[in-house]
Order: sequence, then structure tokens, then C-alpha cells
Amino acid sequence: MDLLPPQMSAKDEGSFAYFTMKNRAPQILTNVINALQQHKNDFFQKLGEVGTGAEKKFISLLSKLLNELQTDEPLLPLTDNCIDTDIWNQYLKYHHSLLNENNKKISWFQSPWLYVECYMYRRIHEALMLSSPSSDLDVFKEPKEQNFLESQEAIRSLCSYLEGLNKIENLDENQLKDEFFKLLQISLWGNKCDLSLSGGQSSSQTSSPLTVLEDLKPFILVNNMDYLWSLLINRKKMRQETFSVTRVDFVLDNAGFELVTDLVMADFLLASKLATEIHFHGKSIPWYVSDTNKNDINWVIEQLKAANTKCMSECGINWEHYFKKHSWVYHDHMFWTLPYEYCAMSQVAPDLYAELQKSNLILFKGDLNYRKLVGDRKWGFTVPFHQALNGFHPAPLCSIRTVKAEVQVGLAPGQGEQVAVTDPQWMNIGKYGVFQFDGHFDLA
Repeated sequence: MDLLPPQMSAKDEGSFAYFTMKNRAPQILTNVINALQQHKNDFFQKLGEVGTGAEKKFISLLSKLLNELQTDEPLLPLTDNCIDTDIWNQYLKYHHSLLNENNKKISWFQSPWLYVECYMYRRIHEALMLSSPSSDLDVFKEPKEQNFLESQEAIRSLCSYLEGLNKIENLDENQLKDEFFKLLQISLWGNKCDLSLSGGQSSSQTSSPLTVLEDLKPFILVNNMDYLWSLLINRKKMRQETFSVTRVDFVLDNAGFELVTDLVMADFLLASKLATEIHFHGKSIPWYVSDTNKNDINWVIEQLKAANTKCMSECGINWEHYFKKHSWVYHDHMFWTLPYEYCAMSQVAPDLYAELQKSNLILFKGDLNYRKLVGDRKWGFTVPFHQALNGFHPAPLCSIRTVKAEVQVGLAPGQGEQVAVTDPQWMNIGKYGVFQFDGHFDLA
């Protein structure tokens, strides 16, 4: 097997990894500290005097973490007692074993970007575990909820559109395909759509997110939507004779508006009978500021149920019902918040790999999932997606991703270079997207 290309790291000054660890990561930690100071009564009021001490210790540990990051200190073993602590510490030992004479420390700017960025979020969780008797605090709860609340026009528009599809059984195959592609694109652009839906106009509810999709199509660099359609429509046609179920899995990315786009897509898949069951995979701890966990899904459903707009409240009621009757199933697993790339899943988390093997199609949402799928490595643009997955093939899968990091595979010859002429920063700005499918999977 060919040697894998090196992983991205912040030691490459001028890279997006460097910019992230130099500027974005310290800002995220500072925001958390500020939020704790501003809302300490909200965070710790249930704990009384114990909460006051917990808040002080939490802020102290986060301030120490911020200093370690800014001064490029060596990464430290975790000292909490969580279920994954030993795995993280073994991973640190593994990286120590890879050291050579030219690189003598595992540190924030010297080690793989994917590792140290994940490590920062795990250290935030450690700070909570070491300081507070309450383990259910989400330091990112406020910005996630704010994103949802600021996107009300977009969400109302999307729920209204879904309501208009309630006679979905009357659509012919071409109409169904058209709607499938539209909702997939809404799911792709996620928070791009919530910015452009209203366009600053109060009448935004009359122009649904679907009105901007034609304008965004040129920015889809890899478009494998046809593969997804063929897979699902063929299973639907054959299900009475051959298949009993069609299972689609969403490996979720952001909460807020993007989560709503994913839930709308999942609703459509059930209603159209392109899928018979949907499985969602989220994070077990607060992660990457806006990543979805179970509380985020519950909160969104409650907000929708309580909405004054009928189409929104009906979505909330229906989605709660789907979860109760197990047409929709939520999973979390500690692997999603470990630093491993996904090609290690079958060894590190064989139970999760076996669960994904039950799927007929896995949709991996967002940029972090893409980085873990392809290992966050310095791949050439034209390297096939299947090759970059490096043996991770539990089931047919598709990455649905807007490009926000300097890794991209599976492009046509010259395509990446051509885009760079127009947009030199195209890999960092979320302006471009991909539907990248791999249909190879393990039969074992």
C-alpha cells in the first residue's frame, strides 16, 4: 500500500490550520470563559455555594488551557474519570512513540491539526468534569440556540415547503427525484441558506430556501446526487420483493438551522418511502461549538411544537412522534468525539462500525466529518475519494460538505487549480460544496 500523505498541522505557517490554532481556537476558549463569567448564575444556580466554587475552578482550568495553547506547550494527559480518558491518553502515548529527533514534543502547533483541535474540545469537557458535580452543562448551548432563533424565517419557510409536499404519494418519479435533489441541496448549504433566505427582506417567507439553489449550483464541485437517488429509488422499487427495510443514517454536524434542514430531509425520506427508518448520530459531549447532541434535538423539537405557526408546530409534533415510534432513532457514541480518523473505527469502535454496516446509506454531514473520513491529509485534489477513505467502507456513504478546510479529494484534473484562480481562499470560506459518494462497502 502507498504511504499516506502527511496530516495537516499548525506548524505550516500561513496554512488554515495555523490560522485556526493561532486565532480561532483561542477566541473560542475566550468566548467560553466570557460566557461563564457573564452567565455564572444561570450555569451554576442549581448547585448553590458549590456552584460558585465550581464556576471559579472551571474558569481557572480554561484559562490555564488557553495559556498552554497560546504558548505551544506539550499536550498533557487527561486526568478526569470519563469513559474515554484512557483511550485519549493511549492516543497521546502513541503520538509520543512516533516522535523523531526533529520533532521532540507533542504540542499544539507541532502535532496534527485534527488531533489538537479535538483535544482542545475534550480538555474543555475535562475542565467541567474536574470542577463541577454537574456533568450536563453545555457551554455552547447559547450560540446554538441563538442560531436557531435568528433563523426563524428560514425555518418557517422550510417547514411550510415540507407541508406543501404532504401529498407526496401523488408525485411521479421525476417530480419525486426533483424534490429529493432540492432538499439534499438545502441540507448541503445548511447555514448558507439561512443567510440568503431572507436577503434582508421582510417578505422572506414567500421565497423559500429553494429559490436560491439554482444560483448555488455552480459552486457544487462534486455532485454525486444521482448515485444517492439511484440507490434509494431502486431499493424502493424492489422492497416488496427483496428488501424489508431501507435504512438511512445521518452523521450530524451543526445544531440550529442546519439540524432543521437535516430533519426536513429525513421527514421527506420517510414520507416518500425512499427510506423506512432513519438513524441519527450525534455527539455525546459538547463539541466544536455547534455540533448536535441529543439535548439540541429535543430543544429544537420543543421550540417547533410551541411555535405559533402551524407548519412549524406540526413538524415538531411529527418529529417527536417519529422518535417515539422508532422510525427515527438517535445514537451517540464516544468515538465521534475521539481524535481518530474514521479508517480506525473498525478497530477502535467495532460496535459502532457494525452498527453502520446495518445502513443502506450513510450521509456524513459537514466539514469535520469530511476531515475524519479522509484523514485531514495533504491529498492531491484528484486522488479518488474511495482511496482517501483508506479502508473505511461500512456501507454506501456520501459526504455532504461545504468546504471549510484545506483538504479536498476527488476533483477533476485542473478543477481545484481553476477554482483557486477565481477564489484563492476557496478551501476556507464555505462557498463551495460537495456531494461525494462511495458505493464500495464491506460484505463482512
